[in-house]
Amino acid sequence: MGNEVALVTGGASGMGRASVARFLDRGFDVVVADLNREVAERTLAEFDAGDRVRFAHTDVSDEEQFEAAIAQTVESFGKLDVLVNAAGVGGAFGPLTELEVDDWDYTFDVVLRSVFLGVKHAGRVMRAQGTGGAIVNFGSVGAFAAGAGVQAYSVAKAGVQHLTKIAAFEYAADRIRVNAVAPGIITTPLIGLTAEDLKPVLGTVQPLPYAGEPDFVAGVVSFLASDDAKFITGEVITVDGGMIAAGPQLGNLVNNNPALNGLVGVNRGSTGQKSKVHRTVEVAGTPR
Repeated sequence: MGNEVALVTGGASGMGRASVARFLDRGFDVVVADLNREVAERTLAEFDAGDRVRFAHTDVSDEEQFEAAIAQTVESFGKLDVLVNAAGVGGAFGPLTELEVDDWDYTFDVVLRSVFLGVKHAGRVMRAQGTGGAIVNFGSVGAFAAGAGVQAYSVAKAGVQHLTKIAAFEYAADRIRVNAVAPGIITTPLIGLTAEDLKPVLGTVQPLPYAGEPDFVAGVVSFLASDDAKFITGEVITVDGGMIAAGPQLGNLVNNNPALNGLVGVNRGSTGQKSKVHRTVEVAGTPR
């Protein structure tokens, strides 16, 4: 059947891109499913992997488009061994009393609904193939504590992590393993902070004294998709520099939680769509 085959959503940038690089290094054939065509095409050119990596222009919150990306993967490479659900956005931000319902729903569509769609349709294909498979979802430290991220994103990521366990249980008989990674502070376009930006505060939010890099997370993704992890399923592995062990206050201490500054809007991440601040409000009862 040739090389192993992976589909990586959000694979054009950040941790998704780093995961694609890991798979290519291991000899995989890879399809990058991403909404940002311009960034994806540039990324594929930088990989210089020829026909071993393809692009599927995909809105991961749209069921038909996600199903089409999976079909393209099978059509291009003959099978699907691994799905990585890495696509994400920061989503809605602001005090709970001020959040726009449309922004809340958008966050859940991209962060949680997309993972369900991937688990559903990749599960169908892997089950029909009869050779097992691996699904790796992206959770977040934001799922573990109220101070570790903005509200809609954190709640959606908590859903991703519980869905991971549910899918792992349901797919186990088919030898399809489902796990998740929960990254901490990682220098990606989504958070908009560089390692230099983080230097002054790292010691207050995590024990390890250096910033997380996308490849640190990609290494765990690659492991979970390998035979070395063949007896691991239903797990959420934190990749956070010890943040959860220390007790996170990410939004407060990094000063990267817009709600604390009275901003209300939506962060569309690296999708190529514009993020927006709707308005500024007074923040009542919020510790600074």
